Amino acid sequence: MKPTALEEKLGLRFRDKGLLDLAMVHPSLMNELPPVHQAAGSYERLEFLGDAVLGLAVTLQLFTECPQLPEGELTKLRSSLVRGTNLANVASRLGLGQYLKLGRGEEATGGRDRASNLEAALEALVGALFLDQGFDPAREFVVKVLEEETGGLLADGVPDDPKSRLQEVAQGMGKAPPFYRLIQEGGPDHSKSFQMEAVLDGQVIGRGQGKRKLDAEREAAREALRGLEVSTGP
Repeated sequence: MKPTALEEKLGLRFRDKGLLDLAMVHPSLMNELPPVHQAAGSYERLEFLGDAVLGLAVTLQLFTECPQLPEGELTKLRSSLVRGTNLANVASRLGLGQYLKLGRGEEATGGRDRASNLEAALEALVGALFLDQGFDPAREFVVKVLEEETGGLLADGVPDDPKSRLQEVAQGMGKAPPFYRLIQEGGPDHSKSFQMEAVLDGQVIGRGQGKRKLDAEREAAREALRGLEVSTGP
């Protein structure tokens, strides 16, 4: 069977091309299809599966290639590699946006370049490859497409987690650990946006936004750290 344009671009060959096709179907398209064509669904279930496969593939690679690193540092590296913005950048580099099948509204509002859609498409693609060919080919694909990011991280060292750093700063000030609270949530189910604020000693010291609560918390922690550095600096 002749390979599709996406297979040619990715250097993959699917046995079941329907899985690859499904991995590019955005949820917004469901409302515009006749009921008989809605049964196959969108990429959401494949995204769920691919998220787990991708995480395991990255974990196995780091465990194998970094025998000297303790569990905490491995966790930080993995978190950096599988975070949404990183996966969206990888998906953009692969050109997945042009292959997404979107509803008219999502198309009109820039859905092909939306980070959340790109991240989901990459995860769905990994899930589809896992179902089609098993873990090893899926793992090899993940390692290949994340090679640039993985190499950069290993060269630069373990990234600092702003939430952990903020907690250390708070403890150094003799204060209780900061906590985070949700101040706003919006967007459709497939493209949520959260706004969180960091609170220390009863005072709001930082705010952040992200498509996951954790991403928003990290941005709030970064803003808080910048403010604390200014207020405690020389």
